[in-house]
Amino acid sequence: MIWLEFAVVLACIFVGSRVGGIGLGTVAALGLAVLVFVFGLPPASPPGAVLGMILAVVTAASTMEACGGMDYLVSVADRALRKKPAAITFVAPAVTYAFTFMAGTGHVAYALLPVIAEVARKAGVRPERPMSIAVIASQQAITACPISAATVALLGILSGSHVSLGQILMICVPSTFLGCMVGALSVAWRGKELADDPQYQALLASGSIEPAAAPRQLPPAELTRARGSVLVFLAAAVGVVVLGLFPQLRPSWEVAAAAGAEPGTADTVTESLSMTSAIMILMVAAAGLNMLLFKANADKAVRGGLMRAGVVAVVAILGIAWLGTCFFEGNRAAILGTISSTVERAPWIFSIGLFVLSILLYSQAATVTALMPAGVALGISAPHLIAMFPAVNGYFFLPTYGTVVAAINFDRSGTTRTGSWVLNHSFMRPGLVATAASLAFGFAIAAALNG
Repeated sequence: MIWLEFAVVLACIFVGSRVGGIGLGTVAALGLAVLVFVFGLPPASPPGAVLGMILAVVTAASTMEACGGMDYLVSVADRALRKKPAAITFVAPAVTYAFTFMAGTGHVAYALLPVIAEVARKAGVRPERPMSIAVIASQQAITACPISAATVALLGILSGSHVSLGQILMICVPSTFLGCMVGALSVAWRGKELADDPQYQALLASGSIEPAAAPRQLPPAELTRARGSVLVFLAAAVGVVVLGLFPQLRPSWEVAAAAGAEPGTADTVTESLSMTSAIMILMVAAAGLNMLLFKANADKAVRGGLMRAGVVAVVAILGIAWLGTCFFEGNRAAILGTISSTVERAPWIFSIGLFVLSILLYSQAATVTALMPAGVALGISAPHLIAMFPAVNGYFFLPTYGTVVAAINFDRSGTTRTGSWVLNHSFMRPGLVATAASLAFGFAIAAALNG
């Protein structure tokens, strides 16, 4: 039965990717209906937090676009990249890696993806190249970030082996960053140039997108508004990073641990603002500032290209992520049991087990919590388990994760895509290369440190 259900998931991804746009989400919803009403799986919960973050970031970016901020950013990047435009393929993943490393969540990439897409296109660089590896880097950094839930979970599991946070970072920071750079190298010359890409040229001919002409020169009054909107947007993004890097700065409050508990008693617990809420609050507030201080036109923001792309991403993610969650949650016991037993029989494939489970769980922390204890029980050494840590970044394998779907929809050139056969999508090559390279670097560093 599980294989029939999995076939439904794959069929919906395949058909939805062929329909395109919101079709990925709507066709996935048909699959969700089949899993729930035909196979009787519980529907799980829709990805509300991810959708909220995307809407918040898109709202902020759209007001910046309405102020001319995107034109300003593109003009700045154009001047910087004019001599070596291919540099964005390496700069983009370095930036998303740094943001995730400091913020503790890969979802901060939503704020960067539309900028990367437009800068690349208007610099004449095929957007698929920087977009694909930028998404991969935003997640690889999770396994190097000292404040991410995945790293904290791994530290707790390996505490009995006297492993410190410093030991994890000494292996994972250089291994994942170098792995991302190798991944960038693997796509640096990927695909046809925009001038030779038939799909992109068809979009231009149909008027679906405007030609990538030279950046528009803004008059002084507009330039001031554009610069101000960019500063507000960047300030919000930096605020997210700071709150992630210094959680003590987040507001906290006492909440009742049980009904009727009195504040200040043992029956209450202290909760801090979550990073999910922090991202949404700061980004929507940035949109408000852009409208009040720099006169971002509300109608222009809603009609802009970024808002349209964001709405498409929301519908696509609503369907496809909900479908994937429903399948996994309905078969959790069978999936975890199969992977755990396989690892027990063949310890050497533990990293493959981590990779496969992360594809199904869409969470590095959940993968670590579910399977890393089995690695400890199997007697795998702590340095080797740390070296295998980046293997939990297999979420990209199926093109259903939030940042993957968002990147496809933010790239208005159409070069970042799902592929004809589901798995031959834009993120497969850089994802596999970056993960494999991170593991190789990790084992080499672990051997050098413990040799």
